Amino acid sequence: MILDAHGHVGSWPDFLIPDPSAEGLVAVMDRIGVTAMGISHLLAVGPDAEHGNRLATEIAERFPGRFGVWQVYNPHHRTPLVSGGVWGVKLHPDVHQCRLDDPLYGPVWDLGLPVLAHAQTDSPWSDPAQFAAVAARHPEVPLLMGHTGLWPYGFARAARLAADHPNVYLETCGSKMTGRWIARLVAMVGADRVVFGSDACFLDLRTGLGRIALAPLTAPDRTLVQGANLARLLTLPT
Repeated sequence: MILDAHGHVGSWPDFLIPDPSAEGLVAVMDRIGVTAMGISHLLAVGPDAEHGNRLATEIAERFPGRFGVWQVYNPHHRTPLVSGGVWGVKLHPDVHQCRLDDPLYGPVWDLGLPVLAHAQTDSPWSDPAQFAAVAARHPEVPLLMGHTGLWPYGFARAARLAADHPNVYLETCGSKMTGRWIARLVAMVGADRVVFGSDACFLDLRTGLGRIALAPLTAPDRTLVQGANLARLLTLPT
């Protein structure tokens, strides 16, 4: 079972996405064996979280079992959230220019669902140190650190910050991530704390999965990273 923790549908104004459709994603998922993907709609990440969340839900209903929904929360608009039928909540502090540790995100932590948040080393909005601070305040909330901080010079620091907080998971997507770095992250925090993500349709799903498939990992560790960890975290049937 292969589960992709970090996916998108839709278009973005300043980033070329050759195929932003759910149909295109499913075709690639079928070709390479990805069981399911967690998606947030890029309209929701951008100007209209409420409408974008509805579109993501409609896509998940059209393709049963293939997509889970990360409902986007815009802290400035206080987007309505649901507590069931979704994988969790998606936050993008850099797009919304609201620090991850800002009290405006209070309704998200109160919900108690898993949270996937964009992380970017040295960003004023989403530096991995803010993940450690939030995790300490809300140890009951599973927190996925998107991109493991994004920049390779910060990967090891992100892992060290996450190591002391068992509710923080390192997520692998990003054009700078490599199979060797994934193996290092596993060595630093344990294979049960690293989850596969591709950032499709922004980035190529085949490349994202290839990093996991070719990473120098043991077979049991690869099984955990490519899907078992996320299935356990989301209590999905295996």
